[in-house]
Amino acid sequence: MQHRFYALISRMRYIGRWGLMRNTFEENVQEHSHMVAVLAHGLAMIQRDILKEPADPDRCAAAALFHDASEILTGDLPTPIKYYNPEIRNAYKAVEAITSRKLLSMLPPELQPGYEPLLTESDEAVHRIVKAADKLSAYIKCIEELKAGNSEFESAARQTAQALEEMDLPCLRWFMDHCLESFRLNLDQLE
Repeated sequence: MQHRFYALISRMRYIGRWGLMRNTFEENVQEHSHMVAVLAHGLAMIQRDILKEPADPDRCAAAALFHDASEILTGDLPTPIKYYNPEIRNAYKAVEAITSRKLLSMLPPELQPGYEPLLTESDEAVHRIVKAADKLSAYIKCIEELKAGNSEFESAARQTAQALEEMDLPCLRWFMDHCLESFRLNLDQLE
């Protein structure tokens, strides 16, 4: 029997993000998931090693790699639609849960328990860090677009910055205070 899970995961690269926005450079779900994994790992390291609070960086990174896996089957629903009202948000969450279960069913039964918490975001501490990393990745995309002169992202940048502030997560606050401004620099300034 051939298990289709990994072949479907590889198709993340075909799903574009920011579909309603004019982009200076395109971003797909695979690229986004990689950045979210890097950020989630970093946030968890900050929480564990700087703030001395419990966190599992490896688990956060792995969960982040799969946090949008359901979009392989659903596509990327634009944020203004996804969060338009509670009914749509709840319906979309139900669709995500169903598609996550479908993806799990495409794995050998022996692997399903290991992937289930990654696809269903069942660990609240991990979910919180991945959610922060996801929002942080969106904000970094806004910064990069604004740096390129694309004013299309001004409103998204404001809304995303406000959402980050409202998360009230100490490791996120530390990252924003000590790392975020470097995303506004050019390559020569980074060296």
